[in-house]
Amino acid sequence: MASIPNGTQMEDEENFEDAFENIPVASKMNLKTSLEECTMALNLFLNNKFSEALSLLRPWSKDSVYHALGYSTILVMQAAMTFEQQDIQMGISTMKEALQTCQRFRKRNTVVESLTNLVSKQSADQLTDEEMHAEICYAECLLQKAALTFVQDENMISFIRGGLRIRTSYQIYKECHHVLLMTQGNQSKDEAYYQYEGGVKLGIGAFNLMLSLLPARILRLLEFIGFSGNRELGLSQLREGAATPSLRAVLCVLTLLMYHTYIALILGTGEGNLQEAEELLEPYLSKFPNGSIILFYAARINVLKGNFESAQITFQQCIESQQEWKQIHHLCYWELMWCHTFQQQWLKAYHYADLLAKESRWSKAIYVFQKAAILSMLPDEVVKTTGEDVVALFRQVESLKQRIAGKSIPTEKFAVRKARRYMSSNPVKLVLPALEMMYVWNGFTIVGKRADLTENLLVTVEQAEKALNEETNPTEFLVDDQCLVQLLKGLTLKHSGRLLQAELCFSQVIQNEKRIRYDHYLTPFSFYELGLLYKQQGEIEKAIRFIETAKSNYKDYSMESRLHFRIHAALNSLKGSPATTP
Repeated sequence: MASIPNGTQMEDEENFEDAFENIPVASKMNLKTSLEECTMALNLFLNNKFSEALSLLRPWSKDSVYHALGYSTILVMQAAMTFEQQDIQMGISTMKEALQTCQRFRKRNTVVESLTNLVSKQSADQLTDEEMHAEICYAECLLQKAALTFVQDENMISFIRGGLRIRTSYQIYKECHHVLLMTQGNQSKDEAYYQYEGGVKLGIGAFNLMLSLLPARILRLLEFIGFSGNRELGLSQLREGAATPSLRAVLCVLTLLMYHTYIALILGTGEGNLQEAEELLEPYLSKFPNGSIILFYAARINVLKGNFESAQITFQQCIESQQEWKQIHHLCYWELMWCHTFQQQWLKAYHYADLLAKESRWSKAIYVFQKAAILSMLPDEVVKTTGEDVVALFRQVESLKQRIAGKSIPTEKFAVRKARRYMSSNPVKLVLPALEMMYVWNGFTIVGKRADLTENLLVTVEQAEKALNEETNPTEFLVDDQCLVQLLKGLTLKHSGRLLQAELCFSQVIQNEKRIRYDHYLTPFSFYELGLLYKQQGEIEKAIRFIETAKSNYKDYSMESRLHFRIHAALNSLKGSPATTP
């Protein structure tokens, strides 16, 4: 197997002296050695030794495709775990450098030409092992860059703008998949083959899964330039990749975990496969019992099962397991905030919102809004004990809003708009703002696993309903607030099994559509919730009709892109996903 040339020696080796006290630096690099070192680095990473992993990979990251991929992948994983814009920008920058490194080792003519020749039954020897792995690494870098864009801009505008580059990755993976199918019958399958196979399955799987999430209006644009996605194909390829003896197995597992525990909930209807998530995680829990990323997902699965108390214990273990990446602590704080919110333990929820507002750089606007929203659920005398001024907190929110690639973050825009009620000299209090934000993050689907907590939420909502109905000095926001309360009441009734009463609540919002002055999002979301209710009762045609109404009859309202993702997922589950090939 040909060696990968080292190029010029590192001129600033002294920068890495301390980092390599315990890790020997390879003096030469070929495909086999690079795979071994990258496996070692990944194990270090999963054992919370983040700096050591990066230090092992950095010296060869300009001269080895796997070191370039591994180094940038760790930074991308950090960005995906933290959602911090600084990490996302660092990931994108490092990924650009990794793409340049991979490009140097690719066959000189274009990859699609090379691979198409192979598929046309020309000799598979046209590409060396190193060149084939350079192709898959190049495609993987492009895919990860696309995934970061996905995190960065929820409405997919950046994704579409980068369409041609991402299409290159997609085409490489499709052709590599054909090559894999051609060579599956070969007797001499070595480690390089299995590593290549793992790379193909990760790419085909992640691409199909990511594309299958996109609403139809975006997918139509992408299909025009050659994209298509199939959720079931994506999941099956990732499952097969997770079972391969390759470097990418754990990446396939982490992709599936991200899908089942976050994406299916926030951008879907909440139908992640928790049993599969637990089975995928179990061997890694045994191998890395103190690994913070593994512990985090173990806790998150418990949250989604409604086991908030045990989840809280595991999140604390995750926090204590390492001190190097504080951003993972912030992820735990976010989850702990919601665990206590679901249980209406408002002061404890406030504690974690306060920590996030002080320590995390991701979204100060969201964190300060969450602080104020949580405190709004408490009596005034209890709020005073915290030393906080709720009105002042809400008034800060707009000044903390950020723009990324010229676009506002949808949840920040929502928080800013809600907080504007406090900007006047005589502010009008928001009604149940913490529960409204719980709905934005699809939290009622989670808390609905617990009948006791759902019943407690219903009591809180009905108290707010009673207070609004007895209001002697109504404001211009009264109808909006009453409709919000009906939406929240409908959700609690639905998860309590009282479906007819829930239907009446959602219908009441729709009947008041023309009287709503500000919270216009309530109407399409109520149509969507009614559709899910009818689906639950087996009235499929009625469910489709109501969800299609939410999709087609409304635009320019808060959280529109998020609802369209959820509508897409709901209609797919009602109509069945279309079959496609990779």
